[in-house]
Amino acid sequence: MDWTAQIDAYCERVGFGFWAEPINALTNIAFLISGFIVWRKSQGKNLPLAEAMAIVLFAIGIGSFLFHTFATRWAGAMDTAPILIFVLLFTFAATYDLFKQSLPMAAVITLAFFPFMALAYPIGDLAPWLRGSTGYIPVLLWIGLFALMASGQLAWDFWTGFALLALSITFRSLDERVCGQVPIGTHFLWHLLNAFLLGWFASFYIRHMLAGKAARG
Repeated sequence: MDWTAQIDAYCERVGFGFWAEPINALTNIAFLISGFIVWRKSQGKNLPLAEAMAIVLFAIGIGSFLFHTFATRWAGAMDTAPILIFVLLFTFAATYDLFKQSLPMAAVITLAFFPFMALAYPIGDLAPWLRGSTGYIPVLLWIGLFALMASGQLAWDFWTGFALLALSITFRSLDERVCGQVPIGTHFLWHLLNAFLLGWFASFYIRHMLAGKAARG
């Protein structure tokens, strides 16, 4: 595989210059802002997994910026790898701390995301309009699964995340379909919504953890 091969996958890109996708590139600042907010919320609270989520949010913003500027396969890997890491990290944190599973069980459930993704991936093929966004359908279903297992406020927090990701995937899928009417496309909305979405997951994790500590006195 040629890792330096360039990729033209978004409406806004009309060439292969560094700033060929200025809006898609610059909206990644939202991930840095989200990461900063999560970092500040988690400081001094003894929540190392929340701090790790903040760091991964920074990595997502940087990786996506590289992809929307260099537009190469290696930059694409830098874009998608931190997203996967965040999914796994949050899955472990939620399973271990919010659902109160043992450490080995939390690890098993986290690793179960990979076979789940393999089984759920073909579901995206049932909706051809999703185009290049089918890979995110397993993540959406994974969140829905956690929402079904949760109760009370935690369930609402997961369902809110589910709805936000569904909307975000919709905008990602519409990018090239509306390109004739919206020359900049809609991919930048994927960035803005996802920055809020991932910050939402990290923030409600922090909120529930602090509420648990307060309840224990």
